[in-house]
Amino acid sequence: MNVILLSPHFPVNFQRFTFALKEAGAVVLGAGDAPPEEMDVMLRGALAEYCHVPNMADYESLYRAVAGLISRHGRIDRIDSHAEHWLGLEAQLRQDFGIPGQKPADLDFNRRKSGMKEIFRQAGVPVAPGEKVASAEQIRDFVAQHGFPVVFKPDVGVGAQSVFRVDDEAQLYGVLDYPPKDFFIEKFVAGELVSFDGLTDAEGGIVFCASHQVCSGIMEIVTDLQPTHYYYRRDIPPEIEDLGRKAVRAFRIRERFFHTEFLIGRGGKAVGLEINVRPPGGHSIDLMNWACDIDLYRLWARSVVCGESHFDYERKYNTAHVGRRERFRYRRSHEEVLAELGTMVVGHTPYPKVFSVAMGDYAYFLRHPDLDELRRGIAYIEEQA
Repeated sequence: MNVILLSPHFPVNFQRFTFALKEAGAVVLGAGDAPPEEMDVMLRGALAEYCHVPNMADYESLYRAVAGLISRHGRIDRIDSHAEHWLGLEAQLRQDFGIPGQKPADLDFNRRKSGMKEIFRQAGVPVAPGEKVASAEQIRDFVAQHGFPVVFKPDVGVGAQSVFRVDDEAQLYGVLDYPPKDFFIEKFVAGELVSFDGLTDAEGGIVFCASHQVCSGIMEIVTDLQPTHYYYRRDIPPEIEDLGRKAVRAFRIRERFFHTEFLIGRGGKAVGLEINVRPPGGHSIDLMNWACDIDLYRLWARSVVCGESHFDYERKYNTAHVGRRERFRYRRSHEEVLAELGTMVVGHTPYPKVFSVAMGDYAYFLRHPDLDELRRGIAYIEEQA
């Protein structure tokens, strides 16, 4: 089996997909913007061939690189990156070269908020009222019907990038003067942000799932640069698992990771926010691995290469990502954190600037079988001077 990975070097933890594919028996090919001499030596050794494409946004250059790989290695069986940024390029390459997997038409409903909303409704997943922005008059009518606050989001976007909230008429006036293009307006819903994450096999069956909870809304974290943490619980809230499974079926996710977001409102009812057809961000795959003492990089590779569709696992631990920000002064030093929390800390690392707004400048990864003890560890790290 020949598999192409786009940008196999970044993020660093995703390099393990290359090693896992090779271990499973695939010929792993790569294309990315990193000069080969700057890549990790072990990663280069695991790739049968790597094409340097300095400008990955130039589709013609990327197309020629893939065509060259095909001419030298034969038919390509899969192409992936596991990164939101490259989903559109992956889909176009699959269509142009006849490679299995999602195509550009699929992105209309699994990358666009407007498309997601419709599929959620069809699946029976409750959603907040929302629609694609068409005009100032339409915005005014939406607010008249649903009231304040409302949220504006790019129809295609990830996280809280370019998202803004409007709370009253004064704020709305500025929006009405210049209605944002290709945006989605939605009634704001307050609540806890909870995910349903996992991996599907070639038939769309869920072979692994987990759920994490975020400390506050991602919009507030990104906009206000608030402290940030999220944690995977050993147990998945039953309503979240039920709605999550409905969503995964409705979106026809095959042989892919998924990340589905829900808000649990004040009344305890969940509404669907969005779905991403790739792994949750940051070190979430590693957090799920630490929670179960498994290797999802290998499980994905074995699913793709060997067709495996059954994996035994147990959620033994609650796990957490705790991000510190350089703008804050903390009561405990790095050394004190490691000394006090001991084996609860399974890893720690600085975060690349491209991710630090959402994830923090420096992250600690914790695990503990008792959720209250995990929360104690989170609070110990986050306490400010």
